[in-house]
Amino acid sequence: MLTDLAALDLRTYIAEPDRGRRTWKNKAAARHAVYANRRRIHGTRGLALLRRRSEYLERPNAHLYETGRMRRTHLRGHANILKRLFVHIGGFNLGLLMRTLIGIGTPRDLQGRLAAVVAMIVALSTDLIDRSRNVGQPAVDGRPSFTPHHRFELLPTAS
Repeated sequence: MLTDLAALDLRTYIAEPDRGRRTWKNKAAARHAVYANRRRIHGTRGLALLRRRSEYLERPNAHLYETGRMRRTHLRGHANILKRLFVHIGGFNLGLLMRTLIGIGTPRDLQGRLAAVVAMIVALSTDLIDRSRNVGQPAVDGRPSFTPHHRFELLPTAS
């Protein structure tokens, strides 16, 4: 595999387990690719990539398997275990997406905020309904009221 990637001029930083001694008879290209990969792994950039990998990949998986109790799943058959794993990972990814978009990652966090959001939507819709009823009438403070059919005209451009 490393020889194929080296043939495409790709610099690999693939982590490799310790497999013991290897025999490289008639495999000079593979040996060169493996040794170059090992050299890059132990460099500054390789170690930084390894830290990023542990942060973004291994920590969430450890969380799913240990804290999420996926290590000991009591289901029959590999297909059922795989389905359960996909549902578990989907929930984890949904939590990450919610945390990124709205700042909270669990439905329990959403409980108190959901009431606030609904109250805000009701207040805004009530305000818009009141303003649409008073179209064309001057407001109490003397400013013109909201006109929903206002036309915007483009300013002439300098040619």
